[in-house]
Amino acid sequence: MKRLAGKTAVITGASRGLGRAMTLAFAREGASLAIAARGQEDLDRVAEEARALGADVLAIVADMRVTRDVERVVVLTLDHFNRVDILVNNASELGPTPLPQLVDYPPHVFADVLKVNLQAPFHLTWSLLGGMLQHDSGVVINVTSDVAINGYPGWGAYSVSKAAIEGLTRTWAAELEGTNVHIFAVDPGDMNTEMHRAALPEDDPAELLDPADVAEAFVAIAAGEVPQPEGRLEATAVLKSLKQAVSA
Repeated sequence: MKRLAGKTAVITGASRGLGRAMTLAFAREGASLAIAARGQEDLDRVAEEARALGADVLAIVADMRVTRDVERVVVLTLDHFNRVDILVNNASELGPTPLPQLVDYPPHVFADVLKVNLQAPFHLTWSLLGGMLQHDSGVVINVTSDVAINGYPGWGAYSVSKAAIEGLTRTWAAELEGTNVHIFAVDPGDMNTEMHRAALPEDDPAELLDPADVAEAFVAIAAGEVPQPEGRLEATAVLKSLKQAVSA
């Protein structure tokens, strides 16, 4: 049986990189999908790839900086699928490149990064959590980064936003204790993505993780196969534990 059969998942930032990889991985495991991203052409391409795998896919062009777009994702998804079992807050805004020092950071861009990386995940989770609690089942995954816990020059608003999303995750995990709704902050590691290349163009792509491999960790978390409690997880550690379980 497919591991996500009968589940409906919302994935933001779904048109490229990890978002695309997760969309296809979730589709292969039987999930119905509402996927959102800013670029219609790339989003439609991913939607067709997922449909070819047998998934029911709703593609929504949306800018996570815009509150009305975030609300539209919720309304259209619930209208189409009636419920949401899994929410993956993957959409992320890096900010200016080359990465500037905070003293040189444009305040309006700082605000935009926080809208995408923090406010939109809060809004989506807040909007969908009630339904999950009503059905006494649900998983929320917030994509984070090691810059949330380590200070690196130039990572500015992105670092601040990821530290904040981890704080948001911890608070909601504590408040959801005793329910069957679970929330995680998952660090996917350094992947060979367009965002990583923009931030660190000098890195060797051959030494970076493949998003398709990393997506398997997100499937396992969404399917409830990871025994760790809610909070911060590293995708590489999840993949390692899964391999050990298979070989045991």
